[in-house]
Amino acid sequence: MTAGADAEESVLLRTEGRAAYLTLNRPRALNALTHSMVRRVDEALTGWASDPAVQTVVITGAGGRGLCAGGDIRSIYEDARAGGAASAGFWRDEYRLNARIACYPKPYVAVMDGIVMGGGVGVSAHGSVRIVTERSRIAMPETGIGFVPDVGGTYLLALTGGELGTHLALTGARIGAEDALLCGLADHFVPHDDLPRLLDDLAARPVWDALQSYVRQPPPGELAAHRTWIDACYRADTMEEIVARLRGHGARAAAEAADTLAAKSPTALKVTLAALRRAPRLGPLECVLEQEYRVSCAALTSHDLVEGIRAQVIDKDRSPRWAPAGLGEVADADVARYFAPPAGGELHLTATPQEVPW
Repeated sequence: MTAGADAEESVLLRTEGRAAYLTLNRPRALNALTHSMVRRVDEALTGWASDPAVQTVVITGAGGRGLCAGGDIRSIYEDARAGGAASAGFWRDEYRLNARIACYPKPYVAVMDGIVMGGGVGVSAHGSVRIVTERSRIAMPETGIGFVPDVGGTYLLALTGGELGTHLALTGARIGAEDALLCGLADHFVPHDDLPRLLDDLAARPVWDALQSYVRQPPPGELAAHRTWIDACYRADTMEEIVARLRGHGARAAAEAADTLAAKSPTALKVTLAALRRAPRLGPLECVLEQEYRVSCAALTSHDLVEGIRAQVIDKDRSPRWAPAGLGEVADADVARYFAPPAGGELHLTATPQEVPW
């Protein structure tokens, strides 16, 4: 299906010299992704992959506030309330796009400046060249709306050192440049003010030749100082035990993490933990995306997704009424249903080795 006029305005495409530039252009919505935007990005990548004039692809976000704040949550909310299947179709195409980015045959440069959350992580952190700045704020905040990290988020976070990824997935904590590098979600730090010159240079020079002039040491992060309690508490096998360890550890930050978890959807927390633990056993990204598709489709029929979006985005009362309301009330069977094949059929992706010529 060809992307329409709305997508043409929401995703700007241009080529200059050896580079192709893709700009997400919904600044008032923090460049949140719609289905038509996903299609347009995919079409552009398909064409540029076989275009010998294009040696590098660069993705940025318009408006100066961030690359992308995620998917269009309001659309998902309306679809879930109506009992429709539009969101499942969106996720099918979005996850296929995430897999395409991960194995793209040319350098894919993601400028993760400003806010990068949810679906924004999906169109950036799977790229081969991931740039962060002092303004980067990266997060997978899904448990706060009764959802579970997707777009390959459980794959990426399961690969982080120790239990850092578990902490980020469950709490939805925002991290900056140094912590993104520590967690393997980014590759290079470039000061925000240098980005315009770097983007211009990419049109004239190979990626690494251009990058060398701009890469710097990032400002200090926070996670490294918390590794001891994060690894000790989050390696537990159950959410109940994780919370108990956080409460009993003694570190103030651990107690604060427990308070953060108390506000999240209990069901989403348990499903997220299960998804993270399963991810390394599944193998390549494509297999994890297939699991995430099952989980996302199950969430679409859940109470907590609709209630979470209502509380955080629609009514903005910030007081979701989760059901079940406590971790102890979420049964194993409640979690297991999220991993069952969806009624509309599975997502089938073909694993492809990543080959990026430099």
